[in-house]
Amino acid sequence: MRTNSDPAGTTAAVTVHSTPVGPLVLAATDDALVLCCYGPPEHALERMSRAGTDTVQESEGTAAQRKVLDEARGQIDAYLGGRRRDFTVPMDLRLATPFSRQTVLKLDEFVPYGRTASYAQLAEALDRPRAARAVGTALGANPLCVVLPCHRIVGSTGSLNGYAGGLEAKRYLLALEAPEE
Repeated sequence: MRTNSDPAGTTAAVTVHSTPVGPLVLAATDDALVLCCYGPPEHALERMSRAGTDTVQESEGTAAQRKVLDEARGQIDAYLGGRRRDFTVPMDLRLATPFSRQTVLKLDEFVPYGRTASYAQLAEALDRPRAARAVGTALGANPLCVVLPCHRIVGSTGSLNGYAGGLEAKRYLLALEAPEE
């Protein structure tokens, strides 16, 4: 389930989760995962603050927030260990702009596990055929990296263009999903 709640007055518990693709900053409200991103925790906290969401350390969060974080960690670990292909943790895209939200929600249906598509193809699927660069920008702002698979979008020649976690992380994720030959 994906929700788009009003962030005003909401508190989210935040933690850093170590993974083979680098540390991921995770944040959860009582109801859903609102953030799974690369980069320093300070940037994630700043992003959440700009959206009107207060943050606390996981240890200071509610039992419900810790439960969502545990579920997210377990699913991420299973995915990165090759034991899971999709995510069912509740997600909340409050940190995404309307276009970014539309773009990242299209990913699951448009580019299934083990496949890739180009920025231009995703723009076409969004009925915005001239918006390939805007799609790239929207994916760069994906608040739920890894969970919503923006790593599956590549350049028109198949090149690995930009990824918030770096190109090594993108290579790792694509190799993880590569069909066995």
